[in-house]
Amino acid sequence: MGHVVAELVVVPLGTATPGLSPYVAAVEKALEGFDLKTVLTPMGTVVEGELDEVLRALRAVHEIPFQMGAMRVSTSLKIDERRDRRLSMEGKVKAVREKL
Repeated sequence: MGHVVAELVVVPLGTATPGLSPYVAAVEKALEGFDLKTVLTPMGTVVEGELDEVLRALRAVHEIPFQMGAMRVSTSLKIDERRDRRLSMEGKVKAVREKL
C-alpha cells in the first residue's frame, strides 16, 4: 500500500453534553501512538502516512468514543493517494498557494 494523506472525523452521537472536545482530545492522544504525521483542524484531523497504518489508526480511534460511554459513533475517512508521486500535506497546500 502507498503513502497517503487522509482526513479522519470521529463523531460520538447522543452524548450527555454538546461539547465534544474530550472525545477529540482522546482521539488525538491515541493517534500519537501510530507512525503518522497529524494535523488537528477545527473539523477533523488530517493524517499522513502509509495506508495500512492509517487504516489501523482509524480502527483504533473509532472505538474511543465507545470506550468513553458513547452508544453510537459516526466515523468518516477521506483518502488521497497518488501512484505517480508521493503526496504530503505541505505539498498539497503549497501547490494551491502557488496558484493564488
